Amino acid sequence: MQFGKFYKEFSRLGSYSESLFLLGARLATATGFAEAARMKWDAMDAVSAWFGTMGYPAPEFLAYLVSSVEVVGVILLTLGLLTRLVAVPLMVIMAVAITTVHWEHGFEAANNGFEIPLYYFIFLGILLSRGAGRYSLDHLFFKGE
Repeated sequence: MQFGKFYKEFSRLGSYSESLFLLGARLATATGFAEAARMKWDAMDAVSAWFGTMGYPAPEFLAYLVSSVEVVGVILLTLGLLTRLVAVPLMVIMAVAITTVHWEHGFEAANNGFEIPLYYFIFLGILLSRGAGRYSLDHLFFKGE
């Protein structure tokens, strides 16, 4: 069998695992956001004050907004419901976190760098572009999304 034909068949067979990996990406991302949301809700006053020190307008409102978006995101990602829609605000949260908090520490996660938030951003981008996959409520309700 020539290599091109082999690779085409290998790619076709590999596509069967796509939904499984999309499920894994959804659950891994939801888990990360669950911890972040829990920490924010447990210390909302401190988060609001911290947002204020960074010069954000209406820091208390933003702290509650970000935390609420994260909680809703965790639920929707876990269920695979409205996945493409919820990916957008979560990507915005990650972009802001990378540029305002993590960038100055460099790439490495061990130094509070932007490595992990970047991975979440990429996972969310994949979910935005590919959808939630076969193992999701999106697939059930919207026939293949």
